[in-house]
Amino acid sequence: MNREILYVWLVFILFLPGCSVNYSFSGASIPPQLQTISVQYFDNRAPVIYPSLSQELTDALKDRFQSRTRLRLINDIGDADFEGVIEQYRTQPVSVQADERANLERLTISVRVTYVNTADPEQNFEATFSRHEDYDAVTGLEAVEADLVKKIIDQLTEDIFNRAFVNW
Repeated sequence: MNREILYVWLVFILFLPGCSVNYSFSGASIPPQLQTISVQYFDNRAPVIYPSLSQELTDALKDRFQSRTRLRLINDIGDADFEGVIEQYRTQPVSVQADERANLERLTISVRVTYVNTADPEQNFEATFSRHEDYDAVTGLEAVEADLVKKIIDQLTEDIFNRAFVNW
């Protein structure tokens, strides 16, 4: 009986190196053919402009891909390429008090992303990602805007990463 178990383990160990499935702690599934990644500058075409949003979003995407994948970031067009535009940056009331003044407002940012995967064109997509954060209207947007934008960018970059590389 022990000899049979030993043979099973031996066969398992011999065939294990032949498997080429890539796993990571981020949950990403990246084919070995993809070696490089590129993120083009995300132009801000929203009717209301937050001045640093384009640069912050572009940099956050680059950081996310570099920290969670083995792909090498290049300035040219990579094996995996992301480009897009910021389409929406808006605030709107969420909750109104009895005197018809907003007591809770929402900041929403929407980004249209085009992803091209040269190793597997079936993974290519063009999609709009949208996230929001609520804030106290009495405090005012100016007081919390930078923090809200950072939170929303973190959520957007996670959504974009998951859509491209996490095949659930």
